[in-house]
Amino acid sequence: MKNFVRSQAVTFTGSQGGQLTALLEYPGEEPAAYALLAHCFTCSKDYVASRRISHALAEHGIAVLRFDFTGLGNSEGDFANTNFSSNIEDLRLAAEFLRTQYRVPEILIGHSLGGSAVLALGGSMPEVKLVATIAAPADPAHLKTYLASAIPHIERDGEVEVELAGRTFRIQQQFLDDISSFRMPEAIRNLDAALLIFHSPQDTVVDIEQARKIYQAARHPKSFISLDQADHLLSHRPDAGYVAHMLAAWVDRHLPGPVKADYGQSIPTDQVVVAETGAGRFLQRIDMGHHRITADEPKSVGGDDKGASPYDLLLASLGACTTMTLRMYADHKKLPVQRISTTLTHEKIDARDCEDCESETGRVDIIECMISLEGGVTEAQRKRMLEIAGRCPVHRSLLGEVKILTRLE
Repeated sequence: MKNFVRSQAVTFTGSQGGQLTALLEYPGEEPAAYALLAHCFTCSKDYVASRRISHALAEHGIAVLRFDFTGLGNSEGDFANTNFSSNIEDLRLAAEFLRTQYRVPEILIGHSLGGSAVLALGGSMPEVKLVATIAAPADPAHLKTYLASAIPHIERDGEVEVELAGRTFRIQQQFLDDISSFRMPEAIRNLDAALLIFHSPQDTVVDIEQARKIYQAARHPKSFISLDQADHLLSHRPDAGYVAHMLAAWVDRHLPGPVKADYGQSIPTDQVVVAETGAGRFLQRIDMGHHRITADEPKSVGGDDKGASPYDLLLASLGACTTMTLRMYADHKKLPVQRISTTLTHEKIDARDCEDCESETGRVDIIECMISLEGGVTEAQRKRMLEIAGRCPVHRSLLGEVKILTRLE
C-alpha cells in the first residue's frame, strides 16, 4: 500500500541554542510509527538519499523527521563549534521534539557519520525498535583518515579550513579530540533494537571493513545489505531508491500491522474506486489497481484533514503527469537533469479579473504550475522543457473537451 505523502516544515532548538530546520514527511492517514533520520557528514536534510528514504517510508505509513544539524543546511549555528557529541545531542533533541509534539520515534536511520550518531544514541532510547545505518563508520575516529592531510595544520593552528564535498568548512582541534573519545563497540552492544547495515564494497570514503566491525559488535537481530557499485553518498538516484525501498520492506517485517499492505480485492487497471470509509464525515478510500490513497476535506469545511482534498488530487495528477513527461523528455535527449519537481496552486477568480480568459462572466479556475529543474541545463533547454510540459496528457485533457457521464448503479 502506498500512502499519499504530506510534508510539514518545523523547527526546534538544537544543542547550541540555535533553531534547527526540519521537515516532517507523513502519510495521509495516521502513521504506523515515527522515524528520525540523520544525514551524512556536512550534508543536509535535502540531500537526495535523505529525500528518497523519507518519502518511501512515508508512502509505507511511517512518518519521518529529517533535519539539518547545527551549522548545516538552513539551521542556525557555527559548524566549526560542533562535534560528534553535539550531533548526538541534536539527534536527542529531535527525538524529544517528536516525543512532545507527535510520538516518540521507534526507528533511527543514519547515513555516514549520522549512522554512527544513531548507533551512539539508540542504546539510550528504550522505545527505539529499529536502527539502520548507511555507509557508517564503526567508530567516529575513522573520520581522521579522511582528514589526514589537515590534522597537522589543526594541531599546529587549532583549526583549519578544509574542502568537503565541494564546500569549505572550519574544523577545530576540539572536533578531533571529541571523535577520539568515543568507544563505539560498547554503544553498539547496548542496542536493544533490530539493526540493518547498508554498505558498498566500493565505498572509498568509509571502507566496508567498518560495516564488518558494526555487524560483529552488534547483537541479533542484525542484517547486512551490500550496495554493490554505489558510492558513499548514494548520489545516483537508483542507489538511493534501492536503499529506500529495502528499508521500507525491512520496517514492514519488523513493525507489522498498519504498515502492512492490505489491498483487498484487486481493482481493474482501467478503474478507480472511491468509497466512504465511515471513519469520518468525508474520509474516502481510493483504490487504483494495487494502489490505495485517502481523500478528505480540511477541518475548515467540516472534514478531518486525514487525506488530500479533491482539488489536491487534481493538482497532484497534473503535477505528476508534468514531471513524468519532462523526465521522459530529459532522458530521451540525455539532458543533465538531476531532479524535476512541480509546485502547483489553484484558485478561483472573477472572470472580469482575468486578462486572457475566454469567459467574461462567472468564476474562472486558475492553476499555476512552477517547475523546478535541478542540473546543468542551458537556457534554451529550459525553454524547450517548458514547452514540453504543456504537452503532458493530463494537461491536454484538462484543456480539451471533456464529457463526464454520471449514472446510478
